[in-house]
Amino acid sequence: MSVNVDIKALFEAGAHFGHKTSRWHPKMAPYIHSKRQDSHIINLDKTVEALETALPVVTKTVQDGKQILFVGTKKQIRDIVRLGAESVEQPYVSNRWLGGMLTNANTINSQIKNLKLLEKRMASGELGNRYNKLEVQRFQEQIDAGNEKYGGIKELRGKPGLIFVTDSIVDHNAILEAGKLGIPVVAIVDSNADPAGIDYVIPANDDAIKSVEIITDYVVAAVREGQSISKDKNDKEKEAK
Repeated sequence: MSVNVDIKALFEAGAHFGHKTSRWHPKMAPYIHSKRQDSHIINLDKTVEALETALPVVTKTVQDGKQILFVGTKKQIRDIVRLGAESVEQPYVSNRWLGGMLTNANTINSQIKNLKLLEKRMASGELGNRYNKLEVQRFQEQIDAGNEKYGGIKELRGKPGLIFVTDSIVDHNAILEAGKLGIPVVAIVDSNADPAGIDYVIPANDDAIKSVEIITDYVVAAVREGQSISKDKNDKEKEAK
């Protein structure tokens, strides 16, 4: 793995700050370093260890041609998730997790198909030629609403190979659906969250923007590495033919 995890950078990002001791989840005990005043301090050695375990899985998943679904709907971090996913052309959910997004794929795919068709008709000028301005405006509103719901997953090819979740409490439904389908989950888990059902627990502060940003950056770097390995392999195969 070429992605180097820097414990100092995690510390400077505030990844070690947990919640108040009165709000902790007992299952997070193995990841707690100490208490400071009324709050828990997360053991960053465990965070580094967790990332060093999870990131190669991310890389291998992408290397094998599968997609990573980025999930982060909490208002203060949704742009981090969206920009990170877009930078490596991966699907994402940053506004709201819709029930059945994974487990009711047929319905969701039908909605996305209709959205893409409407976008195509709008871009070609067909709608503008056939309808008046008010009607075209309504079609555009449908497109905007559709993109708000499904924009990040329009290019999702079936079941993702892995899901990366930035807040295991806010986006718990994503974790539940992934579990039902046997999709591995990498998730940032704060001291107040239940780590059960998460395949790769990344113990860290999920409220601090810089903390979420640096961990997302590590995941993005792991995706990029997988893409690079896959490209090199494909290039060599083409040369050999």
